[in-house]
Parts: sequence; C-alpha cells; structure tokens
Amino acid sequence: MPGLGAEFAGVKVLTMSAGNAAVGLPKIQGVYVLFDARTLAPVACLDAAELTLLRTSATTALAVKHILAADPRRLGPDGETPGPCRLVIFGTGPQAWRHIEAIAAITEIAEVVVVGRSAAKIASVVETCNASGITARGGTVSEVGDADIVVCVTSSTTPLFEGKLVQPHAVVAAIGSHGLDAREVGPELARRADVVVEARASAMRESGDLIPARSAEEWALEQIVNLSELVRGGLVRSRERPALYTGVGMAWQDLAIASAIYNQRLG
Repeated sequence: MPGLGAEFAGVKVLTMSAGNAAVGLPKIQGVYVLFDARTLAPVACLDAAELTLLRTSATTALAVKHILAADPRRLGPDGETPGPCRLVIFGTGPQAWRHIEAIAAITEIAEVVVVGRSAAKIASVVETCNASGITARGGTVSEVGDADIVVCVTSSTTPLFEGKLVQPHAVVAAIGSHGLDAREVGPELARRADVVVEARASAMRESGDLIPARSAEEWALEQIVNLSELVRGGLVRSRERPALYTGVGMAWQDLAIASAIYNQRLG
C-alpha cells in the first residue's frame, strides 16, 4: 500500500497467516518504510501491524467524533453538552481495545458492552477497560438497541445484528474487514442509515457492507458523505435515520500516522 505526501512517502508490506496463532505468532505481520518525499531516502521503518492498529482506530474515532457533532439531537434545548455514550463493541481482537481507547478520547463513555464468541477473550477486553478506568462488561447482541455507538471490529461474513435494533440517534462503525465477502452489517441498516465512507470510489469497490444493499446506480443517487466532507461539516443528519460509517482502509491513513510518529520522535 504505497502513499505519497508533500513531506514523506511510504509503503506498507504485510503478510497474513491464519495458522500463526497456533504457534504463538500474530496473524498479520509486516513493515512500513517511510521515505523523504524529496530525496526518496528511507528515514524510518515501523511495525506495520502496530501502525494498522493505530491508523484504523484513529480514523474510526475521527469519523465518530464528527458524526456525533453533526447530530442536533446531541444538544439539549439550552445548548448543553450531551451526556456520556453507551458503547457496544463487537469483537475481542487487538482492534477492540484500540477502538475503545480511541472512542474514549473523543467522547465520554458511560459503559462499554463487549460482544464476542469467546468468554475468555471478552473477559480480557473487559479487564483491560476496567483497569484503564472505563466501565465495561460482557453483553449480548440485543444490547445494540440501547447503544449510542456500535463499533464492529470482526472478520464476520454475516451481519452481526439485525439493523432494526439500531436506534435513530445511534452511530454504527463497521471497519473490521473489507472485501465483497465481509458482512458486519446487513443491507437493511445500510439502506436506512446516513452513510459515511473514507472515499466513495473505494467503498463502491470493496465494501461488502454497502455493495449488496443497493445497485451501483441506486448508490449513485444517495448522499454518501466521505471523510473529507464530514470533517468540513458536510454531513446533515436525518432525525429518523441512524448513521453508518464503514471503512476499508486506505494508504493515506498509514502515511499520515507514520509521518506524525516520525516528526514527533524528532521533537
């Protein structure tokens, strides 16, 4: 995944081996090489798996922050700030805690409800949250109906919950995997939500959460907002519709985070 900016260029090389867990190794391994954009001299080499964890959770938090800010229901009649959010997270892998941590940095969290297949892994995420001062517990799919924010960080090929459970004020972020076989949310939710994506072209190529919900012609008529438009105030929330952010991962995110890390280390 190569990227080029004004100051730096970079490329990420990853390997994926499903059998690595059995021998105590990460499923995803790799390196990210950062280059000076003018001379193309290599200036840093970073752990690509760690970089992916950072940039994915940071991008999700950016999207959720601005989606929440675009919702007039988040302010009371006197303009008071909203109360803490209830977060339901699907998944217990490395991205789960990183996303909880990132969401906690952009909004106050009343409680985290962790939903997963392994009781031991759920307990581990809950323990990490509680040790960090974030109230958390294990839960069930039905608790989506009481959530303000739902984050999906799984490799599921079937929808994780029924779209009708999501309340109109809620924000759903589905970013666990990409590709036409990925299905963290179903067509019902994609059709009834205000949709935000990283970029429209990549979403229409790679997002298994969106592509099955409508034809390409139908999606072209929808008001899909990209991240650039979102952060500039381009999202107008509908009172009767929840919001759905779905991301597939893009090279500029790696470059932005790697560049920031390098410049920070230089002081």
